[in-house]
Amino acid sequence: MGRVVNTNSTGKVRNQMMRTAAEMLRHLSQKQELDDEARDMTALLVFCLREVYNGIEESAAVWENRDYWLKAEQLRQRWGWTGYAAARLEQMIRADEWERLPAIMAGLFEHFVDIRITKLTRSAAAWTGAYDRLIDDLAR
Repeated sequence: MGRVVNTNSTGKVRNQMMRTAAEMLRHLSQKQELDDEARDMTALLVFCLREVYNGIEESAAVWENRDYWLKAEQLRQRWGWTGYAAARLEQMIRADEWERLPAIMAGLFEHFVDIRITKLTRSAAAWTGAYDRLIDDLAR
């Protein structure tokens, strides 16, 4: 019997979510006004950051199981900002303080400088309805 290979590793998922988040930041920075589409994009950004943060915890737990405590802690240090950023965006959405969005976005751009976007690949279907899903999620 052959080896089972996981093609959806946490690193691969993290890269996909960071790419999606970078595209959402690009789209949001080009928006002239806050509309339903911008709300959906912001909600998708929250989901992406949450996914990255959760994946980091999974990866860190694997390193800890192998007694690589320092590697696990370095991973958490490098990516800990994702949980904080997701929480800030959630709090902004919950409080309906959309005027804070540009400042939060400005703080996020530094984490995405190494992601080159030459072509936008995510379609509107990726973010459509994300705001409603997030509001339902926050209500629980």
